[in-house]
Amino acid sequence: MKKPWTFVDTPAKLAKAEKRIGNAPAIALDTEYDSFRYFREKLCLLQIQTGEKSWLIDPLAELDLSFLGDVLGDPGILKIFHAGDNDIRILKRDYAFAFRNIFDTHRAASLLGFRQLALSTLLESILGVTLEKKMQRSRWDTRPLSEEQLDYAALDTAHLHELYRKLNAELREKGLEKEAKSHFVGLTAVAWRPKILDRLGHRKLPGYGRLSAEQKERLRRLYRWRFEKAKEIDRACFMLLPDPQLVALVRLAAPSLRTMAEPGLLSADGLKRFGPEILMVLQQD
Repeated sequence: MKKPWTFVDTPAKLAKAEKRIGNAPAIALDTEYDSFRYFREKLCLLQIQTGEKSWLIDPLAELDLSFLGDVLGDPGILKIFHAGDNDIRILKRDYAFAFRNIFDTHRAASLLGFRQLALSTLLESILGVTLEKKMQRSRWDTRPLSEEQLDYAALDTAHLHELYRKLNAELREKGLEKEAKSHFVGLTAVAWRPKILDRLGHRKLPGYGRLSAEQKERLRRLYRWRFEKAKEIDRACFMLLPDPQLVALVRLAAPSLRTMAEPGLLSADGLKRFGPEILMVLQQD
């Protein structure tokens, strides 16, 4: 049985995808990105459905995706998203794409009064299609991707064209088309913003109220160090140094590389990579 998708990870496959995508009057788009393990969301997969099949484009394969700029900015090509805010933000951030003529099924359904706006719920209630969402925590940043992952990714856009047709017809019927377009134009203006340090975030950590004044100051410094280091190495803060370890480290009466290796504190790898820096932070006057 022929697959309803093509995984695009070579220039030759990209050339085929470019031709089909560029000739389509409407495309549906989705992305898979990892915002759990990375400080800065990592784009891992771009799904584009042309109506005949899904093109699963690998942004980690160092392909030239500049042709998409013309497609996404073309007012003659409809771009269909579901809750596309973050997809648009990340594509703008990574490729400086501009977007024109979009339709967002999440926004449209909300405007029409639907209360349950998850894609799987809308597909079931409007189209009678059951969509299993069981791989949302999948490791999209690792290669190779499995057949199961690619099947799952393709399903996110497989029914968006039909869902668009149903919702758009209802918007017209209820006289909401103009209002919907205003929402969609606003959505094209969203922009990615880098994370900023919560300067009082250390005060929200469990156990903060039981620390001494000196320990609280240590925690403030260590909390800031963790944010800057996580940003530098593009790793989620909690994966670099979990909150309980932050608090436990500032409670050390005599911090040293030896005491920081005690059970419940730094791992052997963490001590090797970050121990000297953490020690300097803890020992500052």
